[in-house]
Amino acid sequence: MDMRGDGIFPDEVVIQILARLPVKSLFRFKTVCKLWNRLSLDKYFVQLYNEVSRKNPMILVEVSDSYGSKSSLICVDNLRGVSEFSLSFLNDRVKVRASCNGLLCCSSIPDKGVFYVCNPVTREYRLLPKSRERPVTRFYPDGEATLVGLACDSSYQKFNVVLAGYHRTFGHRPDGSFICLVFDSELNKWRKFVSLQDDHFTHMNKNQVVFSTYILVLDLSCDVWRKMQLPYDLIYGNGYRIYLLDFDGCLSVIKISEAWMNIWVLKDYWKDEWCMVDKVSLRCIRGMVPGIFPISQTGEYVFLATHKQILVYHCKSQVWKEMYSVKYSSTLPLWFSAHAYRSTMFSCN
Repeated sequence: MDMRGDGIFPDEVVIQILARLPVKSLFRFKTVCKLWNRLSLDKYFVQLYNEVSRKNPMILVEVSDSYGSKSSLICVDNLRGVSEFSLSFLNDRVKVRASCNGLLCCSSIPDKGVFYVCNPVTREYRLLPKSRERPVTRFYPDGEATLVGLACDSSYQKFNVVLAGYHRTFGHRPDGSFICLVFDSELNKWRKFVSLQDDHFTHMNKNQVVFSTYILVLDLSCDVWRKMQLPYDLIYGNGYRIYLLDFDGCLSVIKISEAWMNIWVLKDYWKDEWCMVDKVSLRCIRGMVPGIFPISQTGEYVFLATHKQILVYHCKSQVWKEMYSVKYSSTLPLWFSAHAYRSTMFSCN
């Protein structure tokens, strides 16, 4: 990036400072000069900004009142605290279904089958075309996909949305097949493939792809599901829970037992090689352990959600801190609607 000038700081220092600002502030500073106005269009700066933001993950959580009539989206940021997020620019009542690289996949509440992909900080959004599968076929049993996934390739600024679930032809009973619909942002269309009934699909709950001994993986390059085995040391024992998270760009599994939180990271995707990077004592939050769920992490801290609280664990200092708590009786626990998130300049158009 060419930013020649006679400022007090070298241009590269200025770029590094700007890359650490909230996206909203960057857009506000567009009026400072022509060079700053072009920042959001510069590939080098966008890549730098997205790389820096990886080190500061956040949590988005939908909070509803005790009657379930009103809800708001809360952003919990380890650096900047708690703030409200708005998706009003979509002009629809939506539910956040998936999050990846600063983009959100949202489904319309009043209009089933309508999906949006948006960047809430730039307020860009894309209404996805309806799949040709509707209304001839539906997902079973409630018409909604069991799994809703979002995969983003920041290098090429493209994304995929994945809808998966049991198939039911309109007017017929479910035939036992498991269908998967994949939206390609480059082609702006859906593709479909069908998997025969298998035991691991039978046990799949909402967005659940981690099981007792393996992870269910979808390879988008060839549209094939496969099982990734978990290491024996991770699955050994009883009375534990396993969660799948990102760890500084790598796949990670967190194992929570009565007294410990073990963090594993995938070192080799093709060889299924895992390494345990941290073992955290849960003694000081013992009463919360049965209802605690890890949501997001880096090498420095882990965000976790309970029924009414968002906690952060600082790995270096080994200190727990409450970041947010619901002051009233919520209709759903916070962990039910919490999503890992980070602020990026990823474009969805």
